[in-house]
Amino acid sequence: MKKNTLCLWYDDDAEEAAHFYARTFPDSAVGAVHRAPSDFPGGKADTVLTVEFTVCGIPCIGLNGGKAFKHSEAFSFQIATDNQEETDRYWNAIVGNGGTESACGWCKDKWGLSWQITPRVLTDAMAKGGDVAKRAFAAMMEMGKIDVAKIEAAVRG
Repeated sequence: MKKNTLCLWYDDDAEEAAHFYARTFPDSAVGAVHRAPSDFPGGKADTVLTVEFTVCGIPCIGLNGGKAFKHSEAFSFQIATDNQEETDRYWNAIVGNGGTESACGWCKDKWGLSWQITPRVLTDAMAKGGDVAKRAFAAMMEMGKIDVAKIEAAVRG
């Protein structure tokens, strides 16, 4: 186990989530699956308790803790994309697997975990500051999934 690992709470389907992330994102995999040695609040002995996995190289543990806690937008994965095709692929995978669309490049997977699918052209424009950042920001504020061509047009002015 790494020194620092994200622990993500799921009702009872951490293993399903981990396999979805591993299929969807590069440098992602499912590792060890640990079963509960005895009954616990929210679960029974021998059910999947935790799942070790990585998402884009980030080590995570999925904890099947029951319905006590829910994900919120206070935590999200931000996935940098290089073009519209990659942006579409990740966005469509999340939303098409029972997730929901939101604004400004945000969406939620079917487990309630938030994702920011963010083309590098947008973060590069924001880093430039000034009028370029203002135009890119204004364009982004009108979007759900980020449209790379519209951000590029905003950058050009």
